[in-house]
Amino acid sequence: MSTSLSEQAYSQLRERIVRLDYAPGDVLREDSLREELGIGRTPIREALQRLEREHFVNVVPRQGIFVTGIDVDELAMLFETRMVLEPYAARLAARRGAPGQWDAMEAALARTADAADGNELLAIDRQCHELMWQAAGNRFLLDTLDMLYAQSDRLWHQYLSDVAEPAHAVDEHVGILDALRSGNADHAAKLVDEHVAAFDAEIRAAVTARLTAPLG
Repeated sequence: MSTSLSEQAYSQLRERIVRLDYAPGDVLREDSLREELGIGRTPIREALQRLEREHFVNVVPRQGIFVTGIDVDELAMLFETRMVLEPYAARLAARRGAPGQWDAMEAALARTADAADGNELLAIDRQCHELMWQAAGNRFLLDTLDMLYAQSDRLWHQYLSDVAEPAHAVDEHVGILDALRSGNADHAAKLVDEHVAAFDAEIRAAVTARLTAPLG
């Protein structure tokens, strides 16, 4: 199935926001985006509308389109939502997943040893999550978790990319995969809950360190 121009624009813009190519507070201009992406006005506008709904950008009438930040007060909301939905997705995936999906997750994890940096490790982590969401067989859950993970990914780039590598997070997927493949829904949900909680704790520690660091 071909990807629509609107979807292409959305994916490219969201990736640039997540990786901080467009940093919080940056102004996005439609004419510049059309030139950068080589995509027309309507798909760009549709992509920006979707990004606004997902809180990646904020459209201020007569002022412009601004890349949002994630307020420290919103961290709890982001992760408490993931910690409800991700274990639920794991339960569904353990019951509904197909062997081919678990083989794909195993193949993704096999690339860990050759990963060059944190970005590649995070891409493996994301692929493992995506395979689990897909195995859950609920597109509404998949779309929501995709957006929440992207916000978490942006936090990693903002606070941790220069001080930590997510190798341990990727390693945790080995146990999750075993639980999913065996159909053990309760154990898969428990491991995913712990996985998300560990990332939450790491982000909170990094944010706290950043906020309390002396100026200068």
